[in-house]
Amino acid sequence: MRVKRGVTARAKHKKILKAATGMQHSRTRSYRLAKQGVIRSRQYAYRDRRNRKRDLRGLWITRINAAARECGTTYGKLIAGLKVKNIELDRKILAELAAREPQAFATVVESVK
Repeated sequence: MRVKRGVTARAKHKKILKAATGMQHSRTRSYRLAKQGVIRSRQYAYRDRRNRKRDLRGLWITRINAAARECGTTYGKLIAGLKVKNIELDRKILAELAAREPQAFATVVESVK
């Protein structure tokens, strides 16, 4: 007996075309182009979820370094001092302190010096 695929094919196409909303030109109308765009966009999303972590760490380091220099030290000396004194503050928390609580950050720097 012959298998008719109309229902499943339409569902599959609708799923891909729905995922392609927001794209431009033929990618929103043509199944073939939409599928290519969706595959590529999911590859970018997967890759960039990992790259976001890398980017944020770089941002935190930049903020900590800027605040540390205002307090008369450098990023490298600050991190080394934190390790020597066994103060376990990660870079995310240090960056938040530097941006939102400058007095608290200055206290941390003074305890390291």
